[in-house]
Amino acid sequence: MAKFKLTREYVDGIRDKIELKEENSILDNLSELHPADIAELFRELDLEEAKYLYLLADDETAADVITELEEDERKRFLDSLPSEVIAKRFIDKMESDDAADVLGEMDDDRQQEVLSHMDDIKSAGDIADLLSYDEDTAGGLMAKEFIKVKESWNLTTCLRSMRRQGEEMDEVYYVYVVDNDGILKGTLSLKRLLLSPIHKTVKDIYNDDLISVRTDVPAEEVSAIMEKYDLVALPVIDSINRLVGRITIDDVVDFIREEAEKDYQLASGITDDVETSDRVWVHTRARMPWLIIGMIGGVLSSRVVSGFVNLMETHPELSFFMGLIAAMGGNIGMQSSAIIVQSLASGSMGLDTTWGKLFKELGIAFINATILSAIILGYNLIIGENLALTYTVSIALFSVVVFASLFGTFIPLLMKRMNIDPAVATGPFVTTLNDIIGMFLYLTIATICYNILI
Repeated sequence: MAKFKLTREYVDGIRDKIELKEENSILDNLSELHPADIAELFRELDLEEAKYLYLLADDETAADVITELEEDERKRFLDSLPSEVIAKRFIDKMESDDAADVLGEMDDDRQQEVLSHMDDIKSAGDIADLLSYDEDTAGGLMAKEFIKVKESWNLTTCLRSMRRQGEEMDEVYYVYVVDNDGILKGTLSLKRLLLSPIHKTVKDIYNDDLISVRTDVPAEEVSAIMEKYDLVALPVIDSINRLVGRITIDDVVDFIREEAEKDYQLASGITDDVETSDRVWVHTRARMPWLIIGMIGGVLSSRVVSGFVNLMETHPELSFFMGLIAAMGGNIGMQSSAIIVQSLASGSMGLDTTWGKLFKELGIAFINATILSAIILGYNLIIGENLALTYTVSIALFSVVVFASLFGTFIPLLMKRMNIDPAVATGPFVTTLNDIIGMFLYLTIATICYNILI
């Protein structure tokens, strides 16, 4: 399938065909596109046009496209369709984890209504089971479709069952081995299955060295395990080690992408998960809290400066370097907090304690502060600034760099301990506090230096 690039001309052409009801031509166009490309096309259409194309496409393609849409777009579209259509055209054709994700965006009554219209009662039960798990746990990520064989089976029975189970799956990553009670015992290598004598049993050839997770394990830990051990699928077990599902790498990638987007927005001062297609009010509501906090921070910073108004009136040259001090404090704090947040998110903190991290960051801060303060000292000496200002700026810059580094390290660790998303610490929160405290340090040091040297 060739790479597709959506253009305005292509969208207009599809709209013209919809208006003329050229169904065969539209189907020819859709057959050449990947579901992700069709989802991109649908974002450019209005609701009625999108419904026309959805109902025209075959069930499997329509179900795939639904999973590719952004959450808000999908909800808007599904809200316009009857529950029976959703069940038979989409949910019945999806894997259980995707179906649970889609239904999870609906209220409880609508979920039950859709499930009641499903033809496959077993699939409906599997989806209902998945909906009971928190979406940010292994249970919320897993799918119910997997191939399992019993350790007591001979290889002929094993192959026959695998063929039957495999018909219902798009991809087969592992074959799981269970005992008669459904307890997970290991995995079965297809190579060993093909090369082993037919009189052998599954117990003779399966591999008992495997990694699994329980249903209540946080999704962050699941992604860290799969990344660390390069897994493409991970079995999920319940509290008594029965196999209940499996998580595939595509589900983990989706979770990581969503978390990265959320963290990036938090770091930028956006409190809610928003998309570019969302309404103006949604964007405004998501941005306003931190803008208000930033404004309050600015007011507090100005109050700090007003407390030194006599000093500023007597020595107005101090204002020349206020922007430098504020900028360096914000930049250093952002760097330190970004490194810690990244380590926390990836699970690469290692065995370092909070104090270990702080002492390490303190060493880095002293080196950076020494270099930066020496540069600004040399600059002020060369351009001939008075000694009081020269020493004030250098000492204040050293102090602000050290403080901002420690503050940017400590705050994310503290937030993690308090179960608050540490990504908040890489945004306006740290920058605003660094501005306030940086101004206070600068003007306090200025007061001391000017009293001593002048």
